Amino acid sequence: MKKNVEAILEKIRPMLQADGGGVDLIDVTDDGIVKVKLTGACGGCPMSTMTLKMGIEKRLKEELPEVKSVEQVF
Repeated sequence: MKKNVEAILEKIRPMLQADGGGVDLIDVTDDGIVKVKLTGACGGCPMSTMTLKMGIEKRLKEELPEVKSVEQVF
């Protein structure tokens, strides 16, 4: 599943990079928790929680139903 998550993140990255940010995949647990690190401008942005849940998590769940949630690692 990690390879599939990374492929979807590759599609999301250009949008984040347009605003000076990025996302790194840290881990995917056996129970469907995706752990990511927001980088660049996204790392300290007050809207990062919205980006994480309404952007990244929503997209991953749409394409990979086995994803249960996305958590940010600092």
